[in-house]
Amino acid sequence: MKRLLLLPLLALTCSLYAQDYRWQQRVEYKMNVALDVKTHKVTGDQELVYHNNSNDTLTKVYYHLYFNAFQPGSMMDVRSRNLPDPDRRVMDRISKLNKDEIGYQHVLSLKQDGQDTKYQVDGTILTVYLPKPIMPHTKTVFNMKFEAQVPIQIRRSGRDSKEGIAYSMTQWYPKLAEYDFQGWHPDQYIAREFHGVWGDYDVTINIDPKFTIGGSGILQNPNEIGHGYEDEGVKIKKQKENLNWHFVAKDVHDFAWAADPEYTHTRAQVPDGPELHFFYQPGEKTNENWTKLKEYAVKHFQFMNETFGKYPYSVYSIIQGGDGGMEYPMCTLILGEGSFAGLVGVSAHEASHAWFQGVLGTNESLYPWIDEGYTDFSSNESLARMFNEENAHQDSYNSYFKLVARGLQEPLSQHADHYSTNTAYGTAAYSMGAMFLNQMKYIIGKETFYQGMRRYFNTWKFRHPEPNDFLRVMEKESGLQLHWYYRYWILTTKHIDYGITGIVDNQGKTEVTLKRVGEFPMPIDLLVTYKDGSKEVFYIPMSEMLGGKEQEDKSVKWTPLDMWNWVNPTYSFSIDKPVPQIESMEIDPSQRMADIDRSNNTLKP
Repeated sequence: MKRLLLLPLLALTCSLYAQDYRWQQRVEYKMNVALDVKTHKVTGDQELVYHNNSNDTLTKVYYHLYFNAFQPGSMMDVRSRNLPDPDRRVMDRISKLNKDEIGYQHVLSLKQDGQDTKYQVDGTILTVYLPKPIMPHTKTVFNMKFEAQVPIQIRRSGRDSKEGIAYSMTQWYPKLAEYDFQGWHPDQYIAREFHGVWGDYDVTINIDPKFTIGGSGILQNPNEIGHGYEDEGVKIKKQKENLNWHFVAKDVHDFAWAADPEYTHTRAQVPDGPELHFFYQPGEKTNENWTKLKEYAVKHFQFMNETFGKYPYSVYSIIQGGDGGMEYPMCTLILGEGSFAGLVGVSAHEASHAWFQGVLGTNESLYPWIDEGYTDFSSNESLARMFNEENAHQDSYNSYFKLVARGLQEPLSQHADHYSTNTAYGTAAYSMGAMFLNQMKYIIGKETFYQGMRRYFNTWKFRHPEPNDFLRVMEKESGLQLHWYYRYWILTTKHIDYGITGIVDNQGKTEVTLKRVGEFPMPIDLLVTYKDGSKEVFYIPMSEMLGGKEQEDKSVKWTPLDMWNWVNPTYSFSIDKPVPQIESMEIDPSQRMADIDRSNNTLKP
């Protein structure tokens, strides 16, 4: 009798655990800050409502103090000076900063529900010991006073960039670290990627009236501010006193902004999409390119909406600032004085992050290949359409092949900060991440792939998807098993290499033998071209898939064959035509497989 009662109780417990497994914490920031453009210091008040939606009792919390990285001797400084191939933007520059050039964030006071807290600073992490534990499914309110000094611009954040932008205000405020089913994520800032808590931001920025601000969120008082935000026909009086810019951003995981007294502010409307805002310093190096950029930015948003899912916010800003290009919710900061092709390219890449980081808030520190790779994949395809180019991902493949040839490849499964070289990190996160998707398209078929990408976006937007979440969407969409592919590409450094070892004429039939030279198994598309000009694709699924893709090119004959068991190094089959009728055969004619040696992929009898 007791056992019969226990079973339903166990089932209920498992059901509740399954429902609670993917809880998400939530934050509500309200900040009032002032930036003194003479001293480059920020002072502010921060009210943070923190919702503990987990089943855990929290006795401490962590904040990120990113500006502290820009001090001699910081972990970012030491790491840069000890890498064999340091980022050219950083090098040893942090070690040479003077006191009035460094960055810092100082917490002056911090209360929880009106009670003083104890806290300590360790580099870019603030550990807060709570006077009152935060119980499961409750909320608490933190009130903080802080001050910060904006560093000379070195990496992403800072003032007085090499293009003359006054302020790139990214990672500029004490930011609560994420807590999820893996626990806390209080990563020191070493220069790479981020992770944040979903929530709402209400931010008021007090600044000299000559400055124009662009950033995350929607400006709430445009007719008071002017600077290109005001409604048509509204006249704005010139202000002598500082202006208060009031922004609200809902359902985001960060807030960034930039400010400059020379910004030109223009707009463009995406049909059935957001209003785009552009902020740049006018001049010979910018005027023509930034004017033309609007048309291409609109086209890019249209492509992304159509191909991957609809951008859910009403605005997006492209802002000249920073040290290259970096993504933030509802905006990006980019360099602005380069070539037009470079401007469009970096804008497309960073705007694609609005999907694959801004809306799909994957932990980009743990999975930079999802963040950067998916972004590279989508922007490459958008640019290829805009400029009528083929081989959208060839540069990604070339970077990967060079990395393998140099012996620098590392598994994609490690944290972004822990790669041994910047070269390995860049190729892994960007190129191999994009190749992960392009090979997925090869494995499950083009039509199924894009249906899966849209399903992934719509299923996981405003959440923190993990790699398994993406794989499960693609498995459901394709009906195939795909985890084997993830394990090989992400968790190992094994390589794909297939070859045609020979063909034999056997009583009017052609016996074909293929060989898996590398350790990485894949399904095979084998294109046979006959001497009469006809073509036929022989499709060989890989055993771990437990199925196969549908025919992609309806104009070419499609002949599915039996599965190739991954343990077998060779595979043989027959073609019902003699060897003399065969012109050539080629493994993977679309060249989507990352085959490290294509010299053995083709054969002419």
